[in-house]
Amino acid sequence: MGALGVFTRWVLGVCLCAMLAWLPGPASATEITQLRVERGDDGVHLSAQVRFDLPFVVEDALLKGIPMFFVVEADIYRDRWYWTDPRVVSAARTIRLAYQPLTRRWRVNIASGLITSSGGLRATLNQNYETLSDALSAIQRVARWKIAEAGEIDPDASHKLDFTFRLDLTQLPRPFQIGVAGQKEWNISAQVKERLKLEPAAPQAAPAAAGTEGAK
Repeated sequence: MGALGVFTRWVLGVCLCAMLAWLPGPASATEITQLRVERGDDGVHLSAQVRFDLPFVVEDALLKGIPMFFVVEADIYRDRWYWTDPRVVSAARTIRLAYQPLTRRWRVNIASGLITSSGGLRATLNQNYETLSDALSAIQRVARWKIAEAGEIDPDASHKLDFTFRLDLTQLPRPFQIGVAGQKEWNISAQVKERLKLEPAAPQAAPAAAGTEGAK
């Protein structure tokens, strides 16, 4: 092979490396590692653990002041052999994650339901965190979320559970929605569909008795 051929192959190799550098990275692997549904006297509660790594592009957008909205949904269907399964329970919550540049803290807001065009996020729980890691840990953990009243689930019937966790891209600013369409880095979602298994409610730890010494 002549010198010209060697040079041509070298140029093609450089061009190929440059093209690969511009390709989007792998999609964020999202996994629901734990899922438990308990039934107690006060209702049906769901606990779950979601695992994912926040992609760089999402973190970069957060640092630039763009909040992210995560949606958690749980639907329970009753088995019916002669027709389509009716949905007997539908619950949802929205989690907002935002960075506060002035305090350099991360803020998590959790609200019941989904954000609609008629109303914004009406948070029922607000919490600040020192690090992004701590804030993500709070988002990835669903602890005893009440999804139904005890009487809404027939204990003698068979049911199916559809549980979903996702990043809601429709809540991004419109220019961002256009820019991220089809990009795998922004796909943070996981879903579990399985036979509903209601566990007995775990005993809650009794609150420690307050000391009386020195009490007035």
